[in-house]
Amino acid sequence: MTLDEKNNEDFEKQVSMDDTVESTNSRYYVEPSLQTSRRKKKNTSLVTIIVVALISAMIGGTVGAYISSTYLYGQNSSNQNIPQNIEIVTKGGDMNIIPAVVKKAMPSVVGITTVSVQQNPFFGTQRGEGVGTGVIIDNRGYILTNAHVVNEGQAEEVKVLLYDGRNLRADVLWNDPVLDLAVVKVQADNLPVAILGNSDELVVGDLAIAIGNPLGLTFERTVTSGIISGLERTIPLNQFESIDGLIQTDASINPGNSGGPLLNSDGEVIGINTAKIQTGEGLGFAIPINMAKPIVDEFEEKGEFRKAYLGIKGVDVAQYIATYGNNLGTKSGVYVYEVLPGTPVYKAGMQGDDVILAMNDKKIESMGQLVKGLYEYRPGDKIKVDIMRDGKKEELQVVLEATPKG
Repeated sequence: MTLDEKNNEDFEKQVSMDDTVESTNSRYYVEPSLQTSRRKKKNTSLVTIIVVALISAMIGGTVGAYISSTYLYGQNSSNQNIPQNIEIVTKGGDMNIIPAVVKKAMPSVVGITTVSVQQNPFFGTQRGEGVGTGVIIDNRGYILTNAHVVNEGQAEEVKVLLYDGRNLRADVLWNDPVLDLAVVKVQADNLPVAILGNSDELVVGDLAIAIGNPLGLTFERTVTSGIISGLERTIPLNQFESIDGLIQTDASINPGNSGGPLLNSDGEVIGINTAKIQTGEGLGFAIPINMAKPIVDEFEEKGEFRKAYLGIKGVDVAQYIATYGNNLGTKSGVYVYEVLPGTPVYKAGMQGDDVILAMNDKKIESMGQLVKGLYEYRPGDKIKVDIMRDGKKEELQVVLEATPKG
């Protein structure tokens, strides 16, 4: 998940079937006078079997072609409209709660389609299409989704399919690949808004309900349910990068669910679905909604979000050690290879070759953790940054500023 993997990738449905047939051979004694009549019956039975087989093959082929075109490819020529029915798949949940949750949350869930232009060295310019999900966070048209759904802000065209059937163009206002979150906006008013819950109160075993568009808009607004299977999960992206702090659920999540809400039994959004483990069943992950709340609050209040920043260029200490060896005096943290002039940490006295160890006594082990940690603060906040310099620990007092525009 990867992340939920890029949602412009094609899906492949694999079905394996292992049939075991056992047969028993028996010997029968047949009277000579009965052999002729038995032969006739066998011939008649053989003809009947052949006729039935031919008819079944014709019917099966017709039905199979219809099912394939309708459900596998979404190209049934007799019905080009997006189906509006809602599928509810329960997995040990309360049958009385789930329909109530769906009724409450469904109008705030939207489908998102994108068109991106990519340069291919062999085939030149190519246009790729993607599908994802989003959830309305403000009645003026602000929608929360994944960064990878909008191709990290690089999508040439973004459209939003609302619950009432309107398909509107959208603008990407903000996105952060590290968090895998983005905010898009459509020109519409009085939209139904999702209620945000408190992901810090989650307990393993709580009911979890996901709404999204698995495998595309053909199955739009599919509902699946399960439980919270784990908290504070980490998914490695590569040798040095990972996504951490995730909610794990066994509610079915597939490509196209990305950006959709994970709901609790009160119909509140507790997470934004982001990825699944392709090699296992029932291993879906969501970004805790509390991570997105500061962003949502700023958009509601100011119509924009500007993150607090430090002003460094750095890499994980583990990555530095793998390349240059361990001469930093620590095995974890963020190695600062450049401090940008005029930035908050420049003013606080940070230097190149420093290693950031903690912010406000919270240990920092990677660049991703550092970036996520800054979302807890607002421009103007004063924080303590612990660093390692020439083998000695020091403290810096940093006054955070808003990330410059442009």
